[in-house]
Order: sequence, then structure tokens, then C-alpha cells
Amino acid sequence: MSYVNNIRMFVRVYELGSMSAAARDQRTSPAVSSARISELEKHLGVRLFSRTTRSLQPTENGRIFYDGAKKVLEAIDDAEAAVMDVTQNPRGTIHVSAPLGIGRRFIAPHVPAFKDIYPQIDVRLRLSDRIVDVTAEGLDVAFHLGILDDSTLKVRQIAECPRVLCAAPAYIARRGDPVDGAALVADRHECLNLRFPGAKEFQWTLQTSEGPRRFEIGGPFESDDGDVLTGWALDGRGIVMKPIFEVAEYLRDGRLVPVAEAMPPVPTQLACLSQHRRLKDPKVRLFTDFMAAHVREEMRRAMKGLEGRFAPSAGQTG
Repeated sequence: MSYVNNIRMFVRVYELGSMSAAARDQRTSPAVSSARISELEKHLGVRLFSRTTRSLQPTENGRIFYDGAKKVLEAIDDAEAAVMDVTQNPRGTIHVSAPLGIGRRFIAPHVPAFKDIYPQIDVRLRLSDRIVDVTAEGLDVAFHLGILDDSTLKVRQIAECPRVLCAAPAYIARRGDPVDGAALVADRHECLNLRFPGAKEFQWTLQTSEGPRRFEIGGPFESDDGDVLTGWALDGRGIVMKPIFEVAEYLRDGRLVPVAEAMPPVPTQLACLSQHRRLKDPKVRLFTDFMAAHVREEMRRAMKGLEGRFAPSAGQTG
């Protein structure tokens, strides 16, 4: 299997653009990563990467070899999945990503239970609110919170998630409650923004009597971590737009209160994304089925007592 491991390392170096990043991804050292690439280059008799102290770029031979190498690994993975005994002997590693809030609240707590049921399946979970590239980052499963554009990925809808504009009572006492989106903009309210490379939330889309409408918003605070925004909102620093399940406990106890209720935000979607071929892998199906069921149940619990006020309720998508 050493040659296959060398190919796998090459593919991850190519996709991640770094020996050290590929080494972390493959749970080994940069020295081992470099040695595997050198061994592969020696076997092929060509250079696969041009290396300098500051950069690493694939050569033309490297670009050609990548296409074939990727197909080889996919064929191996598919062949292993085809002969796997799903009910008794699922095995292997699943690479999963999720937004920070979803991951911390709903995914990570259930990973140990999944591992107890399927002890030969390892789960590598990465949490980030940034947009991930499922294919380039070698992910098997990516949980996505947001409205999806057209995608070449397999999309499994898990739940529709109503959202709310909310702020601390201290902020409302200081700045007032904007009655709608127009007041939100006209009165230059301090909006807490989720921003990261590739983010599209430079506007808030609210529901009006004429249909969804986008409003330009601004404010002095922004972060790439949604939980940081919630903390700032609790501290009275501004208005935040959040899925209700993330702030339900604060809405119930009054630490946050809804604002601009005449124009609530358009609901967002929680979905599970996979490459089409990955769904042939039994362990991926087992994991997505397991997590989808638990996420829906956790969302229902989080929304308990708020369903009548904030419709539609989460967890209704199959």
C-alpha cells in the first residue's frame, strides 16, 4: 500500500498547496510528506512540484498526473465501499466540516455515540464559519447553513431554519427598536456582521409585503465566528441576525429580544453536502443518516416554546 499512500499524499499536497497542510491532513509529519512525494517522483522519473523556500507549485507533469491519480484513489475507495459489510463491519475515516454553531451544538456532541455504534469508523471534524470547498478540501460530508446556489454537489436538505433579528434590551434602550428594514438602514443601526473571505452576507434579506428585499447594513463590529457576534449582541453592542435555534435560550430568558419584527429575515437552510460518488460509501450514508436525525431532534428541543411565535419551525425537511 506504500505506493497508494504516496499517491494519496500527492493528491492532498496538490489540493492543499502545502506539504505541511497535507501532512496535518494525513496525520503525519512534513518530513514524511516530503519523503513520500520524493519517492513518488523517483518512481515516475519526473518532478511533480516546483519547490522554493516560499512556494510550492505543481509542474505540468504534476497537473497531468493529478487527474489520473485522483481517479485511481476514487476507484480504490469505491471498490472498498462495494465489498464492505455495511451492517457488521463499516470502517474507514470520514472527513466532515460544519459551521461553528451547528458543529458545537449538534454535531460534535453526537460523534462519540456514532463511534460507539461503529467503532471502526473514525471521524475527523473541522469547524469553521467560512465557506468550504468540499472537493478541493477532500471532505466526505459538509454541513452547510445558508441559501445554496446551484451546486454540482449532492444536497440533502435537513431543516429549514427560521432566523430572527435581535438585540439586548440595553441596546434597544440606547438606540431604539427599528420597526422594519427601512428604519434599520435610515437610523444607521449598529449591525453585527459575519464576514470572512467569500462571504455573501453584506446585506440582510428581509421579508416584506412585496416579497424578499435586501437591505444594506453596516456597523463597527464584524467577525468570522457567529458565536462571537452573539456575545457582542448580549453585551448590547448591536443587532444580530441569527438562526433562532442558536439564540433560543436568550430569547426565552429575555437577554435578547426580537427587533424589526414587521420584516423578519428570510429563513435559511441547513443541508448536508457530498460529492455524488461519496454517497456510494456506506460509512458516509450511515454518518449522514445518524447526524440528520439527531440534528433535527436537537433543533426541535432548542426551539421548544418558541414554535408559535417564530414559524416555520425547524426540523421539518427530510
